[in-house]
Amino acid sequence: MMQLMLTLGIVNTYDKIKVLDAHYRAIARAAPICHAFGFHLALYNFPFKMTAEELVAFVMDKTTIGESGSYLRVLYEKNHLSVSDLPKKGFPSHFGEIVITTSKPDPKRQVKPVIIAEEALRNRSFLFLVGLGHKGLPKELFERGKYHLDITSKGLSLETCTALGAIPAHLAGLMEQMDHKK
Repeated sequence: MMQLMLTLGIVNTYDKIKVLDAHYRAIARAAPICHAFGFHLALYNFPFKMTAEELVAFVMDKTTIGESGSYLRVLYEKNHLSVSDLPKKGFPSHFGEIVITTSKPDPKRQVKPVIIAEEALRNRSFLFLVGLGHKGLPKELFERGKYHLDITSKGLSLETCTALGAIPAHLAGLMEQMDHKK
């Protein structure tokens, strides 16, 4: 039986060659959120030519965010950190269903946060893809996601780091509320 895994996947759409402050700052901001709400963190297409362990040290050296990157180290030590190029075809199956996070979901693929929370409580795994950069997620990913999630349920566009906090917090809150009602 597959163990539940909720993963926040950040897809870099900024420069793929040059390391920008936005890269390591977003990682440092996402790590404590993932740790606090039991999510894994997956990084795609970042311009770091280093192992995950080297990336942790790099982020810890570059920022004071997230207790100077210490939460990223916690994720790494728990094997809750993944760093790779964006897969050309499918994502690894252990990540579960692909969920595209967007303020403009395709009506045929749109899913409400409460449905995701219910399914997660049934031990289904999900990979929530968030775009890092002013372009958002690449449009070709929209077809790869079985679900499209607007975490606000109101069509409101959120800044990337706001979305990185809202998605795990809202879903974990819903799951906790549903679990207490049982």
